[in-house]
Amino acid sequence: MHEMRPHLIATDFPPLIRSSLDTMQANLGYRCNQTCVHCHVGSSPHRTEEMSWETMEMMLRVMEQHQVTTLDMTGGAPEMNPHFRPLVQAARAQGVHVMDRCNLTILNEPGYEWLADFLAENQVEVVASLPCYLEDNVDKQRGKGVFQRSIEGLKQLNELGYGRTKALSLSLVFNPQGPVLPPEQSSLEAAYKTHLKDAFGVEFTQLFTLANMPIKRFGSTLISKGEFDDYMALLKGSFNAQTLPGLMCKSLISVDWQGYLYDCDFNQQLEMPLGGASKPVHIAQLADNVAGAPIRVAEHCYGCTAGQGSSCGGALAD
Repeated sequence: MHEMRPHLIATDFPPLIRSSLDTMQANLGYRCNQTCVHCHVGSSPHRTEEMSWETMEMMLRVMEQHQVTTLDMTGGAPEMNPHFRPLVQAARAQGVHVMDRCNLTILNEPGYEWLADFLAENQVEVVASLPCYLEDNVDKQRGKGVFQRSIEGLKQLNELGYGRTKALSLSLVFNPQGPVLPPEQSSLEAAYKTHLKDAFGVEFTQLFTLANMPIKRFGSTLISKGEFDDYMALLKGSFNAQTLPGLMCKSLISVDWQGYLYDCDFNQQLEMPLGGASKPVHIAQLADNVAGAPIRVAEHCYGCTAGQGSSCGGALAD
């Protein structure tokens, strides 16, 4: 059992039912060129887990069968999977919209000089981590020098048309540094756009604000500091029922690097099988129709429904 599950598994969170399957969110592996304190996956340069091409082919077949319209690639740094390029090309050939959750610094990592051009050529939507527009805050959270390397990556993407043309969407992701809720998304987006444009000439499409999930590295940090209960009380006390219809798990299924399925990326990290099944469900076993299926909930679900809400696509309510 995962170390965080005893703190999260018992819950009074309202039951959820999947309405459709529009998005397959694939964790391509845990290897990353960064080690961030807020990471809910526990990724690092030392991790070796990665999705095989055989699993990717199976995922592509299932996506075609279920008419999945979006492939959302995450990690780790998903681009570090050796099969990243053929996966993107195969998905695009199926007419699938592809999203890359990029940490930006991978764009100027030795050996990845091809990446930015490849993303643009395949019209891959880039969702990029930039948890603040101030250098000190970013480096504190993600490592020394990460902010400047992120700005370099953003400029590289801008030169290719990202954030400046409709076809090349560039979204930035903000998350707080500690156990607090993110600020209101639209006002923070305006501040980001003004500062990054004035200071660096950087442009982007939109900002997503995400609450930190009390799991993996961030959850363990909360427990070690004696802040876990207070943070959970904040999330539960800020519950907003208006966010429930827009929760990502209502139209998304998460697949791990081994091909096992979960209701969301957070459930994946807590090893909570799809729909509350008693044992892991492999992608080869996915039912023909998943609409109406139950979604596994736990205490961390309050992280997606606190305040304005939080999902892989940002805020869910005004």
